[in-house]
Formats: sequence, structure tokens, C-alpha cells
Amino acid sequence: QVQLVESGGGLVQAGGSLKLSCAASRHTFSDYAMGWFRQAPGKERAFVAAISWGGGNTYYTDSVKGRFTISRDSAKNTVYLQMNSLKPEDTAVYYCAAPSKRVYSSTSLYTRSFYDYWGQGTQVTVSS
Repeated sequence: QVQLVESGGGLVQAGGSLKLSCAASRHTFSDYAMGWFRQAPGKERAFVAAISWGGGNTYYTDSVKGRFTISRDSAKNTVYLQMNSLKPEDTAVYYCAAPSKRVYSSTSLYTRSFYDYWGQGTQVTVSS
């Protein structure tokens, strides 16, 4: 079983920045891709960003490209989501996710079904 603990959410004004962290209790953390999703009120949980097992490849939904950056620190078993130029429409609960599969296609990283483990979520609220 893998435990994921997110932190770093909060209230910020439009145009501001936040950095989310997700600590994983997985000793083979560096062998697996990781993802971030978000869920706004009344909406389904949606893909935000993902990073390959080695960190060499990153993937983003179109609405956050150029504003958000996903990264990982294998020494700390932690994945990050740096969010800049935040907009009110970024308001959501942000979830960290991890798969149980080491082999995957890049397209699978965008889908909720690829991930087996989820954190409890951290609230991000962007005021206008």
C-alpha cells in the first residue's frame, strides 16, 4: 500500500503562486510515474500534470501549460506542483496520484483509471 500526503494548498489572490508537495511512502518511488489531478465543486476530477518515473518527461493539461510545473525529488520521495499566475478557475481540491504499474504509455498518464493510489487532497482557492 502506498500512502500519499499532499500539502501546500491555501488561499491566494489571482496572479499569485503556490507550490504543492506530495510525499509518498514508497521505497521504489523513483520507479513510478506520478500525477496531479484537481476537482472543482460540481465537476469531475480532472488531470492537471504528470511526470515520468525518471522525471525526464512532463505532461500538462492545456489550461495550465506555461503556468504550472511538475517536478520530483527522488531523494525525498516527493513530487511537486509549482503553480504560477493562478486564476480563479484554478480553484479546486488538488490530488496527488500514483500508479501500481511501472510500464505505461504516455497517454495513460492523463486518465484517472491509470492511478491506483490517491492522497487526501489539498484545497487551493484563488480569489479574484
